[in-house]
Amino acid sequence: MTRVQGDASAPAASFSEEHFVNLYLAKDDPWDNATKWSDRRKYAVTAASLPRERYRRAYEPGCAVGELTRLLAPRCGSLLAVDCVEAAVTQAAAAVASFPQVEVARALLPADLPTGPFDLIVVGDLLYYLSAADLTALLDGLVTVLEPDGDIVAVHFRDRSPTGGYDGFNVHADLIARPELTPIVHHDDDWFVLDILRRAA
Repeated sequence: MTRVQGDASAPAASFSEEHFVNLYLAKDDPWDNATKWSDRRKYAVTAASLPRERYRRAYEPGCAVGELTRLLAPRCGSLLAVDCVEAAVTQAAAAVASFPQVEVARALLPADLPTGPFDLIVVGDLLYYLSAADLTALLDGLVTVLEPDGDIVAVHFRDRSPTGGYDGFNVHADLIARPELTPIVHHDDDWFVLDILRRAA
């Protein structure tokens, strides 16, 4: 399937906090992140693709139950992981309890963006839940808190249906279009798309 920029539209409004809270009320791990092979493989590929062995200060918005957080932790001097759902925060904190350098907190984005700078930002399976305006606001904020020569990692679900809905292709195109960022890693998979970009020094 050939995709072109703008071939699917962002939601008219960002998915609500209540939407995600209800998912966790129905199931502890709504997307089966801890058990689904495609997700476990995606997280392993993401961690293996990091271009640097160590990062000083990292940020992971939308950490869910902390499966990717657990792989990032050994590579980071400090790591702030956030999610908008308290149940997710509790599970993620338990997943990384053996890593004292990791802080897990509740935050609603783009409003609750932390103060930088970070030399690594990892955002996974989050951006396509945002309206066009909120996506722009969050990307603006992420670029602002990413320090010069820092890396931003985006990894998102790829829609395999013939029509190709709003997915990782679309949100990554918006990120790649940022003039401050230079693409350094791209992985196009049947199930996900991974891009790593570096902010100009």
